[in-house]
Amino acid sequence: MLLTRKQLGHTGLQIPPIIFGTSALGNLYTALDDTIKLSIVSECFSHVATPLVFDCAGKYGAGLALEMLGKTLRQLNADPGDVIISNKLGWIRTPLNTAEPTFEKGVWMNIQHDARQVISYDGIMECWEQGNELLGGKYKPRLVSVHDPDEFINAIDEDAEKAKRYGAILEAYRALSDLKKKGDVQAVGVGAKDWHIVARIARDVDLDWVMFANSMTIFRHPPELLYCMEALHKKNVGIINSAVFNAGFLTGGRFFDYVPMQPDTPENKRLFKWREDFLALCKKHDTEPAAACVHFALTPPGVVAVSLNTSNPARIKSNTELVTAEVSSAFYREMKEKGLINRDYPYLGI
Repeated sequence: MLLTRKQLGHTGLQIPPIIFGTSALGNLYTALDDTIKLSIVSECFSHVATPLVFDCAGKYGAGLALEMLGKTLRQLNADPGDVIISNKLGWIRTPLNTAEPTFEKGVWMNIQHDARQVISYDGIMECWEQGNELLGGKYKPRLVSVHDPDEFINAIDEDAEKAKRYGAILEAYRALSDLKKKGDVQAVGVGAKDWHIVARIARDVDLDWVMFANSMTIFRHPPELLYCMEALHKKNVGIINSAVFNAGFLTGGRFFDYVPMQPDTPENKRLFKWREDFLALCKKHDTEPAAACVHFALTPPGVVAVSLNTSNPARIKSNTELVTAEVSSAFYREMKEKGLINRDYPYLGI
C-alpha cells in the first residue's frame, strides 16, 4: 500500500504512518512458531511500500525479538536499505537462572534468557553491541533510544538515588550522541510509558524523536500531555504513538497497560464501563473500534506514525488499513457528549 510518508522530525527520514512493533517476535503473551513469525514480517513487506520501519528492543523476549527480526529479514533476503530498524536500548540479555524470567513476569512466554536493565554510558554501548549481534550483522538500527527510563527512575524511592539515576540516563544519552556523531545511527529518541520522563529528557537532551506508550490514547489524553506534544512539535521533534489500544484492552483484550485486568475494584469497574460504552458507540456509528483508536492517536500535531503490533499475520493488512480509515465527526461528537473523550480535546475539528 502506498501511504503518505512524513519526515521524522529533523532526521530527514521519511517514514510511513504505521510502524511495525516486534514484541510478538519476542513471544509477548504467547509463544509463536518461527514460521508464523516469518509470515508476520513477510506480510509487512506485502502491504507497505519500502522502506519499512520495525520497532524492536533488547527487552522484547530478552533479545528474542531482535534475533527473530534479523533471522526473518535474512530469510526474506530483504535489502538493508528497505528496512529502518529502531532499537530501544537499556536492557541486556542475561542467562536464565530461575524458573521464569525475572522481568515482567507472566508476559513473555517460553523464552530461554533473562534480561536486566543497564542504563549508563557503558551499559548502552553494551546493549548496542549485543543488539547488533542478535540482529545478525546484516541489518543495523538507524534509530536508537533509551528504553524505559521511567521504570529505571521509579524503581527506587529516595530522591537522592533518583537524582543519581537521572544522571545515569543523561550518560546513556551521551553514548547515543556519540553513536550518532560517528555515523553509526541517524536519529536519537526516547521511548517510555510515563510521558513525564519523556518531557523531562526532552528538556535536557537534543532529541530527534520520541515514542509515547500507553499515554496518548482515545481513553487517556490529559491536557498536560497535549501541551508537551505541541512543544515537541514546535521543536521539530518527531512523535511516534505506541500502545494506542492501552495494550489491547480498549478493543477487547484482557491486559490494560500490560497488566491483566478484572472488574474487581471501583476504578477497574469504571474502566470496563468506559470500554462497554465505547464499543457500543462504535457499533452505533458503524466504526471499527481499532480504527477509532488509531485515528484518534494520529490527530495531535507532530504525530507522524503509530506503532502497531500483532501476533497474527492475517492482521497485518487490516492494521495497515487502520492508518487510512476515516472516523465520522458524529462519532466523535457523541464521544464528547458522553464524556468518553475530553470535551475540550482540540484536534478533531468539531
